[in-house]
Amino acid sequence: MEKYKDIGLKLTPQRLAILGYLEDNKEHPSAEDIYRAVSKKFPTMSFATVYNTLETLRKKRSILQLTIDPAKKRFDPNTEPHHHLICVKCKMIADIHRDYKLPIPNKERAGFEIIGNQIEFYGICPRCKTTKSKGVLEEPLAL
Repeated sequence: MEKYKDIGLKLTPQRLAILGYLEDNKEHPSAEDIYRAVSKKFPTMSFATVYNTLETLRKKRSILQLTIDPAKKRFDPNTEPHHHLICVKCKMIADIHRDYKLPIPNKERAGFEIIGNQIEFYGICPRCKTTKSKGVLEEPLAL
């Protein structure tokens, strides 16, 4: 939690609960997910507290905001370079920690200096595959 003091974040009990929820969280939760979980301990906490804390952390580059789901913002406390695998049915997100070298020819770079990449892979997660194999057909969620 010391790293959050270093970025100038006042560590209130509510913020500590939000940070604790995010610590090592690999679920890529939305602000709503975080609010539901943390408000059990702090029932008077507002959704705005969660959202504003996440926004401050994003601006300080302490979390990533994912734009994978246009219906809701998701957050990733892992700011190390990595890629994502996304289920097109339930929107579960898994991290992929592997470097993919993708050479882009100079004429396609539009003058950009490439400093990194983030790749999104799409598929059907094991849970949704099991549901499908049991004869339950679902429409995939729009991406």
